[in-house]
Amino acid sequence: MSSPDPQVRAARNQSTSSASPAARGPVVAVTGAAYGIGALLTEQLAASDEIRQVVAIDERRGECAAAQWHILDVRDPAIADKLRGADVVVHLALDLDLETDAAARTAYNVRGTQTVLTAAAAAGVHRAVLCTSAMVYGALPENELPLSEDAELRATAEATGVGDLLEIERLARRAPRAHPGLNVTVVRPAVLVGGTDTALTRYFESPRLLVVAGSRPAWQFCHVEDLCSALEYAVLEKVDGELAVGCDGWLEQEEVEELSGIRRMELPSAVALGAAARLHRIGLTPSPAGDLAYTMYPWVVSGSRLHDSGWRPQYTNEEVLAELLEEVSGRHTVVGRRLGRKDATAAGAAGATVALLGAAAVVRRARKARRRI
Repeated sequence: MSSPDPQVRAARNQSTSSASPAARGPVVAVTGAAYGIGALLTEQLAASDEIRQVVAIDERRGECAAAQWHILDVRDPAIADKLRGADVVVHLALDLDLETDAAARTAYNVRGTQTVLTAAAAAGVHRAVLCTSAMVYGALPENELPLSEDAELRATAEATGVGDLLEIERLARRAPRAHPGLNVTVVRPAVLVGGTDTALTRYFESPRLLVVAGSRPAWQFCHVEDLCSALEYAVLEKVDGELAVGCDGWLEQEEVEELSGIRRMELPSAVALGAAARLHRIGLTPSPAGDLAYTMYPWVVSGSRLHDSGWRPQYTNEEVLAELLEEVSGRHTVVGRRLGRKDATAAGAAGATVALLGAAAVVRRARKARRRI
């Protein structure tokens, strides 16, 4: 066969070189695309010159008009049909709501992740990006500052949602063996801030910052915009493996108190943990006692893999803390439970610790009264 005319060949070369990066980029599916981090990432990817197409999956339609929407539950095996043609899936359809029934939350999170990974493999998707939390490393007094990505995952299932996240991590490790050809990247953010509601953000809604005697807290935050940029790095395969993401460095408890202007209330460990456990057991607070460990001991991460790839956070810990304090202004929480205006006034006068112990005392009196009847 004779070679093409030089002018034709030149035209073809020009056409190839002038093709936009998006035309050559990946097709990316995002679950949980209608709200929160999923909505933010969907908008960001849809606006990127390096992404060819965004497929948005959720139980309701979101606001990103540039995405191709599919409305279904991520636990539905029919999701495999919606993933056909995608190169990457970012799974963000997780329920970590403090108020959700724990059993229902686990059923949704674990089953959803299993279904998405299986469907991705069946649809020929070559990369899955999962998002858990740096909480999976565990908050322990002997933790190094900072922890490397390769540090052992030593968390237990005693804090809100952490058991689900550990199971998702297990599924991520197993997926490449169960589904050859499917690569999995896991992104683990520090304390996430930016429209989020967690036991750790509610800590800053208290009239006093509860400090457990003998503990050494170290605070590291992650802005949702930095998380989304890290997820985009993973989508574009600029970095892979297990990725920790957060602001550079950390804040000591004294720095947090100075920056926030919120004074501390210090309690012995047995008193704080015992009262928190009792209040959660009888349903007065949504946060189990295990959540307190993450305000007691360090779980700061280095983020070295992202840094080595050229990624940098756009926010500092000080900036994210300031944004968090602005977000929670006017809210009032004691041991994870949001208070009404009247309760908040009383708690503000007495302090978070007094309110915690007072609630425990009320419970004890109620139990004694029942026994007398």
